[in-house]
Amino acid sequence: MVGPVSRWRKIHRLGGSHFVETVASFGTWAAELDEQQILDAAMELRLEFRSNGFTDTHVAKSFSLIREVATRNLGQRHFDVQLLGARVLLNGMIAEMETGEGKTLTATLAAATVALAGIPVHIITVNDYLASRDAEWMGSIYMSLGLTVGTIIHGMDPAARREAYGCDVTYCTNKEVAFDYLKDRIVLGREAGRVQLQLERLYDARPRASQLLLRGLFYAIVDEADSVLIDEARTPLIISGGRNNDSSERDTYLTGLALAADMQLDRDFIIEDRDRVIRILPEGMERLTHATESMGGVWARQHWREELVRQALAAEHLFINGKQYLVDDGKVQIIDEYTGRVMPDRSWEHGLHQMIEVKEGCEITKRIDPLARISYQRFFRRYLWLAGMTGTAREVSGELWSVYNLPMVSIPTNRPGRRERWDNQIYATQNEKWAAIVRHVKELHNLGRPVLIGTRSVKASEHLSQLLTIQQLPHQLLNARQTADEALIIAEAGRKGRITVATNMAGRGTDIKLEPGIAELGGLHVIATELHEARRIDRQLFGRCGRQGDPGTCEAIISLEDELVQVYSSSARKQLGKLISRRGRATSSWVRSLNLKLAQRSAERLHLRMRKDLLKMDEHLDTALAFSGRSD
Repeated sequence: MVGPVSRWRKIHRLGGSHFVETVASFGTWAAELDEQQILDAAMELRLEFRSNGFTDTHVAKSFSLIREVATRNLGQRHFDVQLLGARVLLNGMIAEMETGEGKTLTATLAAATVALAGIPVHIITVNDYLASRDAEWMGSIYMSLGLTVGTIIHGMDPAARREAYGCDVTYCTNKEVAFDYLKDRIVLGREAGRVQLQLERLYDARPRASQLLLRGLFYAIVDEADSVLIDEARTPLIISGGRNNDSSERDTYLTGLALAADMQLDRDFIIEDRDRVIRILPEGMERLTHATESMGGVWARQHWREELVRQALAAEHLFINGKQYLVDDGKVQIIDEYTGRVMPDRSWEHGLHQMIEVKEGCEITKRIDPLARISYQRFFRRYLWLAGMTGTAREVSGELWSVYNLPMVSIPTNRPGRRERWDNQIYATQNEKWAAIVRHVKELHNLGRPVLIGTRSVKASEHLSQLLTIQQLPHQLLNARQTADEALIIAEAGRKGRITVATNMAGRGTDIKLEPGIAELGGLHVIATELHEARRIDRQLFGRCGRQGDPGTCEAIISLEDELVQVYSSSARKQLGKLISRRGRATSSWVRSLNLKLAQRSAERLHLRMRKDLLKMDEHLDTALAFSGRSD
């Protein structure tokens, strides 16, 4: 991992202070230009970039021009630290900027500069809401420079996607652009040579090249880079084709669920919590064989019956409504554990999705057969030029370098931070934890301070909402079920006495502004009701307060029955249990002495291993398919 000293040295090696001064020296020139002269200056820069590349002087001139346009159009002038952040992005690195430091505005400097050189730019973020918001918010900057802006969101038809990707700058999500890439690979098929594609234009009325969505993978700025490049990298991206289900398939799933219901934990099967897998024990195998000996069909084959029952056990014990998925309008919809959002049109493979649909009494969707797959690691390494920005990269800087060849540079804050981290509170049971949270929220509410409470699941957020309602504490709820008023809920979360309960949806890309007078009360207070498996996610939540020099406080109120402690820290759980039985609760001083954070580090190591295994398997598949004449 890159240490703090070497990170600062990198900024100096990039000529940080000198570069900022150079940008400032063009300020008077840019301020005197009218709208047409700005377009003319942008055109001159296009020619310079294409002739001479990204020289320091012309990059500084471009940044100064973009800064002036942003000041006029948005009333927002890029801070010096944002100039540094954009310089880092232009050098193909990860810019670690604290939450609230204006990464969205920072990206416009690098994106517009690269687009002026004629290079297509993708600005990639974590959800449709942010992609749409940022494109609309920043669009006037690009248009004033003669650049076009496109947006890719879920549900767009191919023609609209093709048009959006044809723009100079395209805002999109990681899932949409990666799946569009796979769709293009399917269209190209095995024979995708440049000569072959050009010949098709001569004799084919609808050549494959005209059906492609993307122009290629040139330059990408990945917002929330740790979420996209690290957290999302545990799951491969698979495009599948539907196949008709057999009429007896529901009966097969129902039988599997019935057989699973007769099996007992620790006698017939065990749950390996860390890897989230079910392992059927020898006694369970024998019981299963005896129960299906009179059945025919799939139950007559050992491998098939064991796999079906294993899937049924997973559906019952590992996949919980309100945590891993929601049932909405008769459909099972997967929840993204890192963003707290529903992932439309996504499904689990190998029949697991259909098993859960039967479990929930939903109509069975079509089984899917994989047509193309790729991991995020391999996909993003295919960009000719890659950069990223996030508020939480230091814990994974080593992996970002080893997998993507992306060095990380920490950018200083524009104003000194005033966020205060309070001691964590740890209780023996979840009931005690929830009671303590409600008491604490009531105290803060009576003081007039706004409170944001983060939960790890929809189920937990709704449980807390019920407890607050019982205590007659007015509050706003934001989770995967409640998304219609998301922007309004977040915009008002800094008002006096406001209580907001939210899943990870409030953890990234949102800016909570304080109502006048709230700073004097201490600012926004953030409570984490569970520690996440990655420390970075906790830092993202806590980063909702104390932004841009505002005051703010944060804390974690957790219990020994929380998932992280149960799965990853059995020894710490026992020792803390003894302390809590004597004291009622434990503060962070006790936590530090017992190294409870080792639980998070253990989870992070496991997820790192999973990502490495996925990349290794993906590269192996790529080699094998390439040998047979296919790829992706």
